[in-house]
Amino acid sequence: MGYLDVRKEDGVAVVRLDEPESPVNKLSTSVLGEFEAALGELERDDGVRAAVLISAKKDSFVVGADIEEFSRLKSPAEVKGIIRRGHELLSRMESSPKPVVAAVHGAALGGGLELILACHYRIATDHPATKFAFPEVMLGLLPALGGTQRFTRLVGVQRALEIITTGKNVYPAQAKKMGLVDALIHPEGLLEAAKRAARGLAGGSLKPSSRRPSLRDRLLEETPLSRVVYDRAHRMAEKQARGNYPAIPKIIECIRTGRKEGMEAGFEAEREAFASLLFTPESRALRNLFFLKTAAEKNPYAGQEKDVRTVGVLGAGLMGGGIAQVSAVQAGRKVLLKDARLELAAKGRGEVYKALSRRIGKGMSAFERDRAIERIIPIEDYAPLARADLVIEAVPEDLDLKRETVRELEAVGKEDLIIASNTSAIPITEISAGARRPERIVGMHYFSPVPRMPLLEVVRKEDTPEWVLATCIHEGLAQGKTVITVNDGPGFYTTRILAFYINEALLLLEEGAAVDAIDEAMMDFGFPVGPLKLLDEVGIDTGVKINEVLRPLFEARALRTSDRGGEVVAAGYKGRKSGRGFYLYEGRDKGKVNPEVYEYLGTERRQIPARAIQDRLSMMMVSEAVRCLEEGILTSHRDGDVGAVFGLGFAPFRGGPFWYLDTMGLDRALVKLNNLRSAYGERFTPPALLEERAASGKGFYS
Repeated sequence: MGYLDVRKEDGVAVVRLDEPESPVNKLSTSVLGEFEAALGELERDDGVRAAVLISAKKDSFVVGADIEEFSRLKSPAEVKGIIRRGHELLSRMESSPKPVVAAVHGAALGGGLELILACHYRIATDHPATKFAFPEVMLGLLPALGGTQRFTRLVGVQRALEIITTGKNVYPAQAKKMGLVDALIHPEGLLEAAKRAARGLAGGSLKPSSRRPSLRDRLLEETPLSRVVYDRAHRMAEKQARGNYPAIPKIIECIRTGRKEGMEAGFEAEREAFASLLFTPESRALRNLFFLKTAAEKNPYAGQEKDVRTVGVLGAGLMGGGIAQVSAVQAGRKVLLKDARLELAAKGRGEVYKALSRRIGKGMSAFERDRAIERIIPIEDYAPLARADLVIEAVPEDLDLKRETVRELEAVGKEDLIIASNTSAIPITEISAGARRPERIVGMHYFSPVPRMPLLEVVRKEDTPEWVLATCIHEGLAQGKTVITVNDGPGFYTTRILAFYINEALLLLEEGAAVDAIDEAMMDFGFPVGPLKLLDEVGIDTGVKINEVLRPLFEARALRTSDRGGEVVAAGYKGRKSGRGFYLYEGRDKGKVNPEVYEYLGTERRQIPARAIQDRLSMMMVSEAVRCLEEGILTSHRDGDVGAVFGLGFAPFRGGPFWYLDTMGLDRALVKLNNLRSAYGERFTPPALLEERAASGKGFYS
């Protein structure tokens, strides 16, 4: 059976897209061949007046090109040849005298969106599963099947630049408003409405809606003033991407070329740009991350998990509320949300309601919000948790409190109750000490804000049964998380490497570096925020507590640590939550560095080169990641890269700590670390595993 299933219904060829043995449809060279053959048949068949493209998949149209196939290509010439073939096919379909209607339900992404742009009419469902996007920029690439050209002509230069350079989602109501789709319909009526539209187009009784640009748009897009739009796009790209994502300026140039020199010139610009970008180190790193993330969305213990219908969440604050939200919304579980008082639990539920209300029209309906909220039940004592299959505690980072919580839960819980701790640093072995069923206590470490952060770090102990792991991973995947599994230890993996990174930033402060100089340097390196801004967001007091948990690890290696964080907290500066930390969050100077914090940082400020800051902080983090692999905290370097990028924001275009080391070259990494060791001390001693890999000539991915 092929990808396309073509059936004639009352003069309309209904073309169902259904990639064999795949949950979603992708575009590949073999699919292009099927489309070419099908289009030829439709053109020759006098009994067919029009066609409808519709997906046979559940909640998905076409999710883009087959990235694996493109990753196997060897030369730019080969890439350009395939793209040229795609351009010719879509242009042929676009100019066909027999109208083609796209009937879209679910995600139409990348090449899938480009496919429907070449259709004569687009009708989409108003279902929350339906969305449109060009995610190519997240792979270091750009839309290359006419997306930069047709989309721009349809929605305008400014909107196209915004959507294509960011990869942001467009939902049905937005798509209709901007002219991306001609009509919206409920899912049950999609096919019939599409066939009616096809017959109407063929008979002349229906005309596609056309965009009428405003006077302002015409002035900015069709006159010499257009350079203002492109200059602003370049400035915004530089501000956001800091020159680290070469796809963004190429997207801007493809759009400019097409508008200035015509569509064919725009197509040629797409081919040239895509073919060059595919072989850049940035795109290689981003595509490897894509494959790693896809692999981390599968359960290695599938089939062993127990059924979970009711989840208990202890603590209704920011973390607990976020866990309750993803459990109720994405996973569809009944959630018992507990806090010390019922009004606090109810307040947590209310915050979830507010968060979901902001998503209405952006992938969620009011009906879905209300159904999800009904699944969250506030409670104030432990007794109702007797019904829970899994309880996730998100109480404050205090070992005695967490042990007491375990005792209370074991007193009321089922025999097979799994208790998961959302601790970010305390070893699970210590939390489970003295428990009746310690093997059923595990770590589920979420990242804040939980609904937005993609990673879940599941922490196992030596005695954790596979069915417990299977259940926790299954729940994380159901919540929409990318899941890595690590072994127990202080700080596990992500918090541990983050703590070493933050400690180095504090040491730089002690040496006289400015707060904003450190943060700007690491944002230029590729982190979304700098280490000190991140510490403000987490809470400087929370960072101090984590540092206390990890202190034995630092002391065992006789490493120098900074106590400045504790002094800053003692002075009342806890970060965003207190209105002041390393930055100000209130008043006229909101967003600026807090000058008072320098009173607790010793030395006078002095300029330290950005490259020196980047080398110290990045090499501290990546060398500690290697130690985690060496000590068995990590069982795979791949998990290490997924965890650092999706949990901590390590520069995605650098691929994660292990990919970064491979790209740098392990010999060069050793030289860097040994130079830093000579200048700053033993904390930069290279890990033995790194030395072994370098001596063997093998990288982590080779």
